[in-house]
Amino acid sequence: MERRAFITFSGGALAWATVARAQQGKRIPRVGLFLPPPRNSEVDAFLVALRGLGWVEGENVHVEYRDADGDDNRLPALAAELVALGVDVLVTATFPGILAAHRATTTVPTVMIVGPDLVTLGLAASMAHPGGNTTGQTFFLTELAAKRLEVLASIAPSMTRVGVLMQRGNPLNNGTISAMATAASAMKVELRPIEVGIPGDLDDALAIVGSTAMDGLVVTDANAFVTNSSLVAAIVDKCRVPSIAAPVVASRAGALLGYGVDFTAMFRGAAVFVDKILKGANPANIPIEQPTLFRTVINLKTAKTLGLEIPQSMQVRADEVIE
Repeated sequence: MERRAFITFSGGALAWATVARAQQGKRIPRVGLFLPPPRNSEVDAFLVALRGLGWVEGENVHVEYRDADGDDNRLPALAAELVALGVDVLVTATFPGILAAHRATTTVPTVMIVGPDLVTLGLAASMAHPGGNTTGQTFFLTELAAKRLEVLASIAPSMTRVGVLMQRGNPLNNGTISAMATAASAMKVELRPIEVGIPGDLDDALAIVGSTAMDGLVVTDANAFVTNSSLVAAIVDKCRVPSIAAPVVASRAGALLGYGVDFTAMFRGAAVFVDKILKGANPANIPIEQPTLFRTVINLKTAKTLGLEIPQSMQVRADEVIE
């Protein structure tokens, strides 16, 4: 080999080795994702959205995933574990998840995939300027419960006593009933709160539900009901009345109607917040957003069981019809 060619080759090899060492030495950011339920299609949607923004898991970002297996009581330990690992951003969902993140750290940037009104809870100064370490997406759970009551009444206008299924101990319960009360009063409907312990004994939950006289049922967005489809399915079957819940609950657990936010879209949206933070944005200055996509699901199987006719006009407008 000629001397000049050897020098060129050596110089190129040296340059490549230098770049390789630099890449090896560069710290890859870590995202700590912790959620109440096990990994599901919504988590996959989040990872796909990250990839679309240039963040490839295992290449230029590490995603540390933890799940509480449906037990909200495990969330604080998971949040603390991820903070101890030195993650660059925490990502979580639901009211218990946000509280767990807040108690674990007030400095690590935190993205809320979906959750309650942070301003009302005192965890953000305003929607436009959160001011702390938490931002993300919120929808007003209590107002959504009131809207579900109205949607259910459009299908079952003769309702007079409506059960409201809530998770015992959820601090949002009082606000939910309060928000529903105005709509209920206008419709001359009596609300009958039903609180069940989660996790807990299914037979006990069914006994509580069975002892409540009702001719309609609204299932709130407590995480336990969104993720535990078998529990809700058993309750819906026990009640044998027109019911409405989150869209995913109608799809998986047999509720007559589903109305609410598109959770998959919100998981995709959370990736945008993570992208901004990993690129240097301060969560204190990233506005909290509200969802723009809502889904309606109609379960015709349940309607047939209840002897109800769902107007064709409503079926056409629905995002999903289960036959």
